[in-house]
Amino acid sequence: MNVSIDAINVQHKEIDMNQHATFWDKAAPKYAKSPIADQAAYEYTLGRTRTYLTPQDRVLELGCGTGSTALLLAPNVKQITAIDLSPGMLAIARQKAANTGEKNVSFEVGADVPKQGPYDVVMGYSLFHLVPDMEKRFAQIHELLPKGGYFITKTTCLGQRGAGIGGALKSLAIRIAIPVMQLIGKAPYVRSFSVKELEHAVTAAGFEIVESGNHPKGPPPAHYIVARKV
Repeated sequence: MNVSIDAINVQHKEIDMNQHATFWDKAAPKYAKSPIADQAAYEYTLGRTRTYLTPQDRVLELGCGTGSTALLLAPNVKQITAIDLSPGMLAIARQKAANTGEKNVSFEVGADVPKQGPYDVVMGYSLFHLVPDMEKRFAQIHELLPKGGYFITKTTCLGQRGAGIGGALKSLAIRIAIPVMQLIGKAPYVRSFSVKELEHAVTAAGFEIVESGNHPKGPPPAHYIVARKV
């Protein structure tokens, strides 16, 4: 069942988006040089995503970072609009695009879901645990897409307890470490939720989940979801 944006009333910590952008601007050079934590899981989810894309698709990527995912998927679609709140991240993304020669990707500064399209697919990877208004954004994405359009995301679920004693201890250590790192400016705003809570938020926004899985399994798991607007 669709949930209207006006009906959503979730209280979260207020975030200074300029401060948030400054954090990611400073992190951008190191972030760009850091290797992907699990290359096999990243390539697997890219492969699964490609099965839902067509050469006619107009794609929106939210929180594109330094543009690697958008550029890798660009050959599979007509056009990708990739947005991020960090000009520093986007500067690196545009340089990557110039180096690869991809012409069907545009990188734009933005912190919110655009109000207009048209888009056939909306993607957001490693993003929604970093925003305080996830439910509102899911509803906006639902409104933006046509019926049958796809919403694809992979989201870290910090609230998902790891299996066994080792997994539980690792999950606890992560939850303890994040506030400490935030106090010294080494971590951004981070929201904690479980896989079940994430999937509920997606379906509550009016989507039907057609594929899901943890890639990597974690802890914490990075939960991959392909959802279709119904």
